[in-house]
Amino acid sequence: MKRLAQKRNRKGERGSILAMSAIGMLSLLLAVGLSVDITHLYLAKNELQNAADSSALAGASGLNFTPSGILDATERAKKEMNKYEFNNQGVVFTDDNVRFANNLSDFDAGPGLNKTAAAALGIAPTIRFVKVITPVSPVPMSFVGFVLGNSRNLTAEAVAGVSAPLNVFMGYLPLLPVSDNSLSTFTPGHLYTIRSAPGNSISPGNYQILAIDGSGGADDRIDLGSACQNPVGPGGYVDTKPGVTAGAIRQGMNTRFDDYASGMDPADFPPDTNIKEGITYAQYLAGSPANSQPPSHDGVAGRRVVLLPITTMSQVENGRTTVQIDHFGAFFLRSKVSGGSGLNIEAEYIDISVVVGDGVYDPFAPPNPGPPIVKPVLYR
Repeated sequence: MKRLAQKRNRKGERGSILAMSAIGMLSLLLAVGLSVDITHLYLAKNELQNAADSSALAGASGLNFTPSGILDATERAKKEMNKYEFNNQGVVFTDDNVRFANNLSDFDAGPGLNKTAAAALGIAPTIRFVKVITPVSPVPMSFVGFVLGNSRNLTAEAVAGVSAPLNVFMGYLPLLPVSDNSLSTFTPGHLYTIRSAPGNSISPGNYQILAIDGSGGADDRIDLGSACQNPVGPGGYVDTKPGVTAGAIRQGMNTRFDDYASGMDPADFPPDTNIKEGITYAQYLAGSPANSQPPSHDGVAGRRVVLLPITTMSQVENGRTTVQIDHFGAFFLRSKVSGGSGLNIEAEYIDISVVVGDGVYDPFAPPNPGPPIVKPVLYR
């Protein structure tokens, strides 16, 4: 009888173990499902935040302290956001998702200004920050929908704006406008020689070309298609490059006008979004149909606005091979470089604050005279 009772107890225990195993397996499956869904939420949120960050930076890069800059910033932010397909679906991103402010704290007190308000006369010159707010995007729950709901709504926001005025620069071209020892000689809207033609050099062998990232013509071709990355600021020294280097100069600069040669790839050196020649910077900013021409390749706005080091006449006289930079300035390329050795290459001087190039603010370095030159920065 005792053995029979023990057998019956064992049978009851086997039933309990089976039930406990089933409950444990279900709990394990729920835990795994919850982990999968939470990971999915994390990845989706990260993707959405990356899109917001990129969109805000793109918007800040369009600011130029004019009403047209507000419109351009809005379009750049929208274009960048619409590159993303969040959760395999395009995000519906409109003008209202882009806001503007003068101070970063303005976004703490309210939503900021919309495009129309920010572009108003007297307001546009003060705008320094762009905020992007993504629309609410539902993320489906695959395993634990009955616990968390069928989907979770996610959104993200980011704020970018202009940096403090730079005084150590990168992202400039290896060409050297020359003043007669006075900053005031550069007049807004006027054309200045940024590379001298043969027979018209400032001094024998000096054609206002710099050897920044290398001394060969191929180095100048690449730097003119993109930009120099060797950091330097006012008071710094750079080497000049002898020779007019006509072909390399033309091939590098003309990528900005959708003109390609010598293996220059539009994917690496995109054209400007407006390649209309012979227009002024003011006409470029206005963007009227009469003064606009789209490129045949995908363009990047602002490619015709370039950053150049400026030096004084005393630095380039007598064919000196090392010159000291006086300051940096922004210039607008009105037309592409002509064929052959060409004439003087000229560019229009811009005497307003611009977002161009790259660099840093060094509190121990000399300041850069003239209008502030800044870059887009992600703030939060």
